[in-house]
Order: sequence, then C-alpha cells, then structure tokens
Amino acid sequence: MVAAPKKQLLPSTKDLPCSDDTPVENEEQNLLPNLLLILLTHLWEDRMDWFFGVDMAVYHTTGISPKVPVVPDGFLSVGVERRRDGETRRSYAVWEEKEIVPQLALEMVSHKPGGEYDKKKEIYAKLGVLYYVIYNPKYWQRERHQPFEIYKLEDNVYQLQIGEPYWMPEINLGIGRWNGLFGGLPQEMLTWYDECGNRHISKDEQATLRAETEAKQRKRLEDYIRSQGLDPNNLPEQP
Repeated sequence: MVAAPKKQLLPSTKDLPCSDDTPVENEEQNLLPNLLLILLTHLWEDRMDWFFGVDMAVYHTTGISPKVPVVPDGFLSVGVERRRDGETRRSYAVWEEKEIVPQLALEMVSHKPGGEYDKKKEIYAKLGVLYYVIYNPKYWQRERHQPFEIYKLEDNVYQLQIGEPYWMPEINLGIGRWNGLFGGLPQEMLTWYDECGNRHISKDEQATLRAETEAKQRKRLEDYIRSQGLDPNNLPEQP
C-alpha cells in the first residue's frame, strides 16, 4: 500500500517578508494604486469581503517556492476578509486566504523594464489571476505596447481586451484612466468606473459638487430676487 503524500508545510505570513524590498522608481507607483484603494474604501465601505493590497508580497504555491512572492504594484481580492482575524495584513498568502487568488493585479512600468509583459505575466497566469492590468504612460512606445492594457485569463492564457474603461463583471468594477487634479496639479490617474462607463467619484468630489450645486442655486435665487427690485442681502422681515 502506497503511503499518502505528506501535506506541504507552508510558512505563516507572520514569518515572511511583507515585500521584496524593491524601492519604487517614481512617486506614481505608490500614488496611483493608493488612490484606487482610497476610492474603493469609499465605494465598498459597507462590504467586508475584499482586500486591496499596494506593493505587498503575494505568496503562492505555483512558483519556484512558497517563500518567493510576486509583488504587484496593486492587487484586488474579493471574497476574503477586509482584516484577516481582525488584524491588518503584512503580506498575502493564498493558503491563508481560503485559497482565493487575487482577481486583479496591477503593474506600472517604470524607466527600467521589470518583466511586466513577459515574466510577470507568466507568473500571474500560472497563479490564476483573472485580470492583469499594465499601466505604461511614459514608456509604452519603447515596449511597443499601449499606455493602458488589460488582459483577461482565458484557457490559462492572457488575452488582450478592447475598450476603456473596461468593465469586469466578475468583480463588478470597471477600470480606466482619467485626467484630473491631484494636490492642485494635473495628473493622469487610474480609477474605477461603473457598468455604464461613468467614473466613480470620491467623497471629497461629491462634497465639492454639492457645494457647487448649492452655490449655483443660491445665485439663481439671488438673481431672481434682484429682478424683483429687491436686495437679497437686505430683505424685508416677515410680518
């Protein structure tokens, strides 16, 4: 009788590095994934079944060793606890997350190529990441690719998708680019969209839009009062 194979003993994330200690090469590599996280925290604040990691090690058993992680610039897992066992994560180990693989991985290309179009794509495909986004706003011509590309895993092979923003029905989110202001400076950003292609806006933007709407309504009212020969700042008291 052949003995059953021993179950592989896997390390705990408490004993594994939280990243690969590779420094980001520009501020956008840290800023843009964090903006996605902040917006998602607003959109899904009532949901406790998701996690978005930024520059965090993802440990898995489909590579050369479970102790060798892949470190996306950003990744999204749906179906896991927001805080595992009530604590913040240092890293993400698939075997500690009910075997749930991130459904979305994001890589941002910097001035030094990092294997985003080949090595990392192969890693994510083998891991089973459903959507792989490559953002390359500055060096896309060097790589002979487009500035924004999203791939979907079909029959274990990534297929380049068409359309932006791109809707991902499996996670009920769309993703794409948007030009706006951040800290008073123009900035192209990655952001979330709804199924109709409308950009999800943050709480700060919602507050600004409400204030602008109220100001317009107040001005229309004041203009109307003036048209009646009255001073809106000095209205007669009600009897």
